Amino acid sequence: MSTNQNNKDQEKSEKAVTNSTPKNFIVPFLLLSLRNWNLHGYKLIQQLIDFGFSSIDQGNVYRTLRQLEKDNLIKSEWDTSSGGPAKRVYSITKAGEQYLDSWATSLEQYQSMLDQFFSIYTSMFLPSNSKLNHEENKNEKK
Repeated sequence: MSTNQNNKDQEKSEKAVTNSTPKNFIVPFLLLSLRNWNLHGYKLIQQLIDFGFSSIDQGNVYRTLRQLEKDNLIKSEWDTSSGGPAKRVYSITKAGEQYLDSWATSLEQYQSMLDQFFSIYTSMFLPSNSKLNHEENKNEKK
């Protein structure tokens, strides 16, 4: 295979990875929570609950935060200003903001697909107003 062909195949693979389905929905919500605020882990977990995540594995959240930090999408520092124990405070990086933007684009595409799905679903499986009106008119004539 030629070098040129290898480069084209690699570019296709990179595009496929970039446009692939998100695997971990916690990531964009964590990044979104950090977009305008610096927050500690407990507050981030509360934000996830507020967003609608019903069961939160706290250990998984902290592992995800560590991975995001390794990937340079967030950064953290110890906050010792309060009277209690020091807390790690997280903030988003420029790379994290760019990654969040790409998530938003992907989620917007998924939202469009979901809207189409539910539009078709409701028209096929739920009675429309016109069908209901037609049935009501039939019954009134009897």
